[in-house]
Amino acid sequence: MSEIPGDLKFLKSHEWARVEGDGKITVGISDHAQGLLGDLVYVELPNVGDRVEAGTACAVVESVKAASDVYTPVTGKVVEVNSALSDKPETINEDAYGDGWIFVIEAEEPDQLNELLGPDDYAELLEEDDH
Repeated sequence: MSEIPGDLKFLKSHEWARVEGDGKITVGISDHAQGLLGDLVYVELPNVGDRVEAGTACAVVESVKAASDVYTPVTGKVVEVNSALSDKPETINEDAYGDGWIFVIEAEEPDQLNELLGPDDYAELLEEDDH
């Protein structure tokens, strides 16, 4: 099991959120999630400029085994997408918390981040899932 970075917040659906300090939040899926999915073959990115509501699906990651929605942790506007994933979706498998980020959102309500799980709570959730 890989280390869970201490600067991230998590959804129970295994997305992570990293606050960039300028009201922007980078979103990806956890290392645990990419491990469950297996080798990713396709990523459907949201469109820059899309307004997304917290908790709604706005991207899709597909592996040889399954397709999985990616939910946004906060309400806001998509300001950047990781277009490199179109050619190399496996980047998420290789570096889920780094180069494998999926999109960046400009949060309308940054307080929504307080409702997410911290790294320790997320680790506990994964342990419960394993039992």
